[in-house]
Amino acid sequence: MAWSTREMAELAGVSLRAVRHYHDIGLLDEPERRSNGYKQYGVSHLVRLLRIKRLTALGFSLSQIAGMDDDPDSGPDPRDLRALDTELAATIERLQHARAEVGALLRGRAASDLPLRFVSMDRTTELPAPDRSFVTVLGTVLGPGGMDAYADLLHQEPQPVALELNGLPADADEVTRQSLAERLVPYVRGLRVRHPGLSDLASDAPRGRQHTARTIGKAISDLYNPAQVDVMKRLDGLLSDDDAPR
Repeated sequence: MAWSTREMAELAGVSLRAVRHYHDIGLLDEPERRSNGYKQYGVSHLVRLLRIKRLTALGFSLSQIAGMDDDPDSGPDPRDLRALDTELAATIERLQHARAEVGALLRGRAASDLPLRFVSMDRTTELPAPDRSFVTVLGTVLGPGGMDAYADLLHQEPQPVALELNGLPADADEVTRQSLAERLVPYVRGLRVRHPGLSDLASDAPRGRQHTARTIGKAISDLYNPAQVDVMKRLDGLLSDDDAPR
């Protein structure tokens, strides 16, 4: 029994282009040709093609397949299988997070720009636009630990003093700014006690502390009005006194 290139591709469920590519890179042997010049494939070619298809579907690269023993009973190297298993586990986790995001979007409970870690949280839909954008920026610079710490914070209902900062007008006077910064100190101290990770959000940031600090600083200056930014700077200075050596 002999098949043409098209017939074998259809039997294996692959494209003609794939068959030709496998020939070009030496992954599939060239068959004999009929007297009219057309290729004629046999069962051994089909079995080899099906093996290539299965291994690529599992996640092996063509270069990995090329390095494997051609004996179907030998199977892939156990080290390659373990590495592939680790990669597949990470892919499954990513897809589970993606599915959670899609579910939240379908229920209308999340903005499409939020990081995966926050899409299933009801409170994120209640955040003011600047805060929601700030969370989005955090998702690009923080590591898993920092994201978890900030997510824990968002589970908590904000106190009136925090809401006061959200509503602070750009032309707030000096007395109002200083008073608000001072009243925020015990509130933030309490948050740090309940959520220790907030004290060092950049502890596992992929691109390091300096890059994280610059990005967060830029986001704050762009997203919040001058009075709010000034209060945050005053608050940071007051809290720095807590960390100063006695």
